[in-house]
Amino acid sequence: MSGRSTAAAFCATLAAVALSAAACGGGDGGTVQGVKLIKKDALTSCTHLPYPPFQVEQNGKVVGFDVDLIDLVAKKLGVTQKIIDTQFETMKTGAALNAGKCDIVMGGMTIKPDRVTFMDVSKPYFDATQALLAKKGSPITSLDGVKTAKAKLGAQSGTTGEDFVKGKGLDPRSFDNSLAELDGLRTGQVDVIVQDYPVVRTWLKDPVNAKYAIAANLNTGEQYGFWIRKGYNPKLVELTNQVIEQAKADGTYKKIYEKWIGPMPKAGGPA
Repeated sequence: MSGRSTAAAFCATLAAVALSAAACGGGDGGTVQGVKLIKKDALTSCTHLPYPPFQVEQNGKVVGFDVDLIDLVAKKLGVTQKIIDTQFETMKTGAALNAGKCDIVMGGMTIKPDRVTFMDVSKPYFDATQALLAKKGSPITSLDGVKTAKAKLGAQSGTTGEDFVKGKGLDPRSFDNSLAELDGLRTGQVDVIVQDYPVVRTWLKDPVNAKYAIAANLNTGEQYGFWIRKGYNPKLVELTNQVIEQAKADGTYKKIYEKWIGPMPKAGGPA
């Protein structure tokens, strides 16, 4: 998400449950180029919908930035991508992977030290920042401004955006997903929301959101990665890294970026 976050105690509980379920997982897959697949002829990915522009359903098909990149991984394996919509809690804790629900997890998940202790992760594929979204003309231009105005702040539950503002002493109202969060702003449940910058940019392309604007950019230094079951599929980690590097080298990454987000930022610049 957003970058998206986790609680240690909850992780431990879910991980234990997931490990016990792992024996039941695995499906009817096989091994392709040293990569273990839970389904025959498919690379199965888990995500939590909707999360535009990274993954969203359009005309009955899931599309987006992450989808296009994982399609490249599937193509390198000679298979197709099969996408599973699942609860974000099971993604960020590794439970979905451990239970054999999917081979790889996508969904704008920030690389964090606690996560890499129970999941393997690819090299970073996206530099992310957070943004505050409010009505045009809002006096809020920073998190301090939220405090000063005593404004009602909204955030997506379980995300690093939520963690970030909490770390700054704010107590946001939590919403289950990004669209519920946006609806909370539209309906006046909150005055301003925090969300990943690319997601906010996508919202603002829709004329229905014409009355809103980015109130502030928050540089949190986040990077997204693709996640794989811990110690179980090293060849998939290796191949995913190769695909990311190749896509960046041959211009494919740039095309995907501009297709879903906009102009590529200059090296070293903001996301």
